[in-house]
Amino acid sequence: MVDDTYSTPTPAASGFSIADDQRVRLLFCLAVAIFKAATLIYAASGLLQDPDNWWHVRVGLDILSSRTFPTVDTYSYTSAGSPWIAKEWLGQILFALAYSLNGWNGVTLLTIAMITLTVFLLAWYLSASLKPTIAFGLTFVLSFLIDPILTARPLVFTLPIIVIWTAELFRAARREQAPPLWLLPLLCLWANLHATFTFGFIIAAFAGLDLLARTHLTKPGLLGRWIAFGMLCPLVSLLNPYGIKAILATFSVAYGNEAVAFIDEWQPFNAADSYLMEGFLLAALFGLLVSRVQIGWPKTLFLLFNLHLLLTHQRFAYLFVLLVPLVLAAEIGEQFAWVSAQKWTKGHLDRLERFLASHFHSISAAIGILVVSAAAIFSSVSGVEPSPKTSAKGALAFAQQHNLSGNVFNSYNFGGTLIFHGIKTFIDGRTDQLFLNGFMKKTMSTGNSGGKPILEEQLKTYAIGWALLATDDSRIPFFDELTGWRRAYFDKNTVIFVPER
Repeated sequence: MVDDTYSTPTPAASGFSIADDQRVRLLFCLAVAIFKAATLIYAASGLLQDPDNWWHVRVGLDILSSRTFPTVDTYSYTSAGSPWIAKEWLGQILFALAYSLNGWNGVTLLTIAMITLTVFLLAWYLSASLKPTIAFGLTFVLSFLIDPILTARPLVFTLPIIVIWTAELFRAARREQAPPLWLLPLLCLWANLHATFTFGFIIAAFAGLDLLARTHLTKPGLLGRWIAFGMLCPLVSLLNPYGIKAILATFSVAYGNEAVAFIDEWQPFNAADSYLMEGFLLAALFGLLVSRVQIGWPKTLFLLFNLHLLLTHQRFAYLFVLLVPLVLAAEIGEQFAWVSAQKWTKGHLDRLERFLASHFHSISAAIGILVVSAAAIFSSVSGVEPSPKTSAKGALAFAQQHNLSGNVFNSYNFGGTLIFHGIKTFIDGRTDQLFLNGFMKKTMSTGNSGGKPILEEQLKTYAIGWALLATDDSRIPFFDELTGWRRAYFDKNTVIFVPER
């Protein structure tokens, strides 16, 4: 018998209709999404804390102006001419368009819109299996657990896609149906937005296993359609300006990229630094063990796979947070009546739910006016700027005023702003493809206790004309000791060293 947990419930004799059910569900989903948007607007500058925010906008602007897609590095002098592709080109163009329209306010507002859409979709799919109040509360918690990855980078455009992709594939498997073909254009879009599109292949494979576990090879025709869908996934992802190179680039980080060991977001999960995430993981594990919920071996493997990604690289915590509850919600709603959406539809609306259902149109109109007004006010009034820890605003103004020239030796976190301002970098955030073959390891070793001779070698090898360092850069004492170098500028976040004349 085919399970239909995700389908629209049959109206019960208790008095409220399918329309009332959907209206209440929709308003709860909108409420949690708007609440998340409000918190993001309140702390909008937090979305521009990453040094990569700068160069993503610049790459998008350059693609728009040149109408060509880069194939070699032109932004650094240490890797100039090396193969490099803008595999996230579409997301970069979207950010560039937002920046062209309204500066960093536009970039921030676009980012907030994508996150809000993600939260709404997550609540919507969860509320298909869990009653609206439970879906509201769970989405509220999950939306704050993903805060560490919420920044103005192309990844944010993929969040709504990965929620839809996962929910629809596992729903098709649960219903013992073929995967929806309309998901393939969505995958193509994903492949042009961010390199994580290869996770789409893996998610589809897990959903296929879930179907296999349900049908036990009794429906070979259906299984064949799933296999065909799986074969089409890599084919449609080739529909991008770089073809197979976009797929191959995704493996450069997964296998042997030397930069991984030095970048915070690629470090293993550390409970001491992420106590909220640790609490969520322990609570989830406790709930699964105590409740003895039956989820089947394919979904158990899916849970373990996402847990492995989280523990290996903390940047992938969002996959666990978003996808595991999404995939397990159907079984939880089916096995526990007190959280079940179907059980809820057979009962009576409470006072709040009756109010929401009867005033649906007026509430929806008010929400629409509120959203449009908030966006307009934010765009015209707010003056959001990237973090001063990445902008080096005063230092770059000093460099321009004093005509500092030659190659700059820069701290990693200033690479993005240098690219944005048209200054070729020593190193920057494009380490997934560049600054390899020992360069990253050697550069990072210059900050170690014995790194002074290596630093001197690099200054000579690359004909460094000046240095732009963050105030917490461990190489600053070495520069202070170097013969022929002096501090020319410093502020709260930056220090500039120049050669003695």
